[in-house]
Amino acid sequence: MLIGIVGCPNSGKSTFLKAATLAEVEIANYPFTTVKPNQGMGYLKAECPCKKLGVKCNPQNSKCEDGMRFIPVKLLDVAGLVPGAHEGKGLGNQFLGDLIQASGLIHVLDASGKTNAEGKPEDGYDPSKTIEVLEYEIDEWIKGIASKANEKSKKLAETQKIPIEKLLAKQLSGLGITESDIKSAMKKAEPEDHGFATVLRGISKPILIAANKIDLSESKANFEKINKGAIPCSAESELALREAEKHDMIKYVPGSRGFEVVGNLNEKQKDALELIRKDVLDKYGSTGVQDCLNKLVFEKLGYIVVYPVASINKLSDTKGNVLPDAGLVRKGTTLREFAETIHTDIADSFIGGLDTDKKKIGADHELENGDVVEILFRK
Repeated sequence: MLIGIVGCPNSGKSTFLKAATLAEVEIANYPFTTVKPNQGMGYLKAECPCKKLGVKCNPQNSKCEDGMRFIPVKLLDVAGLVPGAHEGKGLGNQFLGDLIQASGLIHVLDASGKTNAEGKPEDGYDPSKTIEVLEYEIDEWIKGIASKANEKSKKLAETQKIPIEKLLAKQLSGLGITESDIKSAMKKAEPEDHGFATVLRGISKPILIAANKIDLSESKANFEKINKGAIPCSAESELALREAEKHDMIKYVPGSRGFEVVGNLNEKQKDALELIRKDVLDKYGSTGVQDCLNKLVFEKLGYIVVYPVASINKLSDTKGNVLPDAGLVRKGTTLREFAETIHTDIADSFIGGLDTDKKKIGADHELENGDVVEILFRK
């Protein structure tokens, strides 16, 4: 899975990426610091079944800390978007091209209103305007591509008697848009309609708003105006906590309400950390960075976590690793569909599965979040 970190220039996107991944990225207080996209590995946070099942897990594709499973996802921080990006203004063509395969987007905006949509200093700027700018530019970009694809698909659909959604899906597959996405969009708008691209973007690339710089005094009033399910966020605070934890100064789990000092800190470091506790953690419950990742994937994209094992009795793989893997699948995924993601050649050998109660489950059984399953094959 790939998550795009987007926003207007100088909004804190690169800081957000570094805070979520500790990747080495350039951070500076001027527009277009990011020219080439930065990548890093972030982690989703979910409750691990180990405590509930009373076992000590040995994760292989993820990690477990104090009963919380951290599941890796790729993050991509792209060049800042400015008005006119879909026409190539700024680094628009590069920005939009880099987003092609993203499953969802986190829009990092400067909630303090100290920078405008072009990333230039402007006190009192309404940050909600950057939401309009970003959504409009992405919609126009998709519209330009979808309109051409629709014209071509209409002709083929008429001559070859093929459903237009199948042809459109083939034309738009390079954008990460599926036939299911197009079918859902066509329930609300026709491909010729002006609003079709907006509907399709909302389905295929949902956007979560990260109201960044929430620790600044101007941000609170602006946050109340932003709405749209925005999450209060302080990427700088998260980065400071992650760096302090990395250097054994504090004990901190991303997304937590607090931290524990475990190392020797000087007065300046103590004051900085206590300011984060007072102005961010105590007020908002977290820095918001982990919340953004979790909400986008688990709520907006509708994913759940399932744990496959080779032996339901031992809760392990063939090498004895307990609860080794955490798999991300969409809500509604059946056992057979999940099995196909693990073994592509199961058509003739798949026979069902077992749950933690040792009960047999069938091919059409819909998996639920946190399920641990053994997939059964005919030998």
